[in-house]
Amino acid sequence: MNPIILATAVASVTLNAMAQIALRKTMLSVGPLPSGMSGLPAFGFSLAFNPWFLAGMACYVVSIGVWMIVLGKVEVSLAYPLLSIGYIITAVIGYFFLGENVNLLRVGGIALICCGIILISRSA
Repeated sequence: MNPIILATAVASVTLNAMAQIALRKTMLSVGPLPSGMSGLPAFGFSLAFNPWFLAGMACYVVSIGVWMIVLGKVEVSLAYPLLSIGYIITAVIGYFFLGENVNLLRVGGIALICCGIILISRSA
């Protein structure tokens, strides 16, 4: 795979991972979904004006645009497994930025994902 396309794919996946982190921060700041229908309008309003939510949605939009560039250059069967890099990015950011527990079992799973990405990339 062309290094520029690989970098573009990684940029898209990184933006997607950042969107996930922003949405997690959104839910930490606004709280869980309301239990009744009457609380949904206020919840929706709080989402619509939450800066983390807006940042997450912006990351998604840009990520999709960048991903379209990638799909215009490589086969989807080669590009799609690169989305797994998002697991690594979100685990690292979750650990350092959100204080999440990333234990040895999760690190082992991430290592397996990395091995799979390497195998798939060698088939191109």
